[in-house]
Amino acid sequence: MKFSVLMSIYYKEKPEYFDRCMKSIWDDQSVKPNEIVLVEDGALTNELYEIIERWQNKLGNIFKIIPLEKNLGTGEAKNIGLKECSYEFIAVMDTDDIANSKRFEKQLEIFREKDIEVCSSWISEFEDEEDNIISFRKLPEYHNDILNFAKKRMPVNHPATMYKKDIALKAGGYKHMLWFEDYYLMVRMMINGAKFYNIQEPLVNMRVGYGQLERRRGFKYVLEEAKFLKELKNIGFITQGEYVMNLVLRSAVRITPKFIIKRVYKILRNS
Repeated sequence: MKFSVLMSIYYKEKPEYFDRCMKSIWDDQSVKPNEIVLVEDGALTNELYEIIERWQNKLGNIFKIIPLEKNLGTGEAKNIGLKECSYEFIAVMDTDDIANSKRFEKQLEIFREKDIEVCSSWISEFEDEEDNIISFRKLPEYHNDILNFAKKRMPVNHPATMYKKDIALKAGGYKHMLWFEDYYLMVRMMINGAKFYNIQEPLVNMRVGYGQLERRRGFKYVLEEAKFLKELKNIGFITQGEYVMNLVLRSAVRITPKFIIKRVYKILRNS
């Protein structure tokens, strides 16, 4: 089963993080990808270009680079990369995360065993050092539970997700929906009949923590989240009641004081 890895990168990424990510999806993997597609979302720093060139020299045609003249944002960049992927299966990866050494092997095995179109997993989350695991994001295992979960929260850990290219394209690929492009694609795939499965162990170590949580707060985020929830209602994925409930609960979280959010964050991630 041949597969591509899809990533996008922009100038703010740290070269050492990207290099560690590449080592995790190539050097460390028990089953290596047939192709790695990297979308350069606008001009990058010289340090990033140096790391990219080094990996291109090492991997040759396996490493496919798609340069964009200007920064288009994560959703549009990944959508361009999606269309450039050569193989049936696409594994998504963020350029500052670290893949478990058997991530691809385990996901491909699930695709062999089960009639599904999307396979994700739990993730572990760390700050600063790889060994400093602060929490886990656990998700339901089976499709019906994942579908119900999706009406409230993101149903997969997107940077740990592998899916079939054709089903993603039929759903329209990644569309602009600020901060919610991944979630939006997963929902549209569900509406189109895609079957989901979440492996019940972490296959990606994600570089997040409270810094990322802080970026998901404030009134701008509330407004964009409200737009997204309204779209879910408009396409029939959630009811009017679910829309109102989500809007109230999510908005309250976005404007809650930091010290409370940190406690809730730990509870939600480990529940």
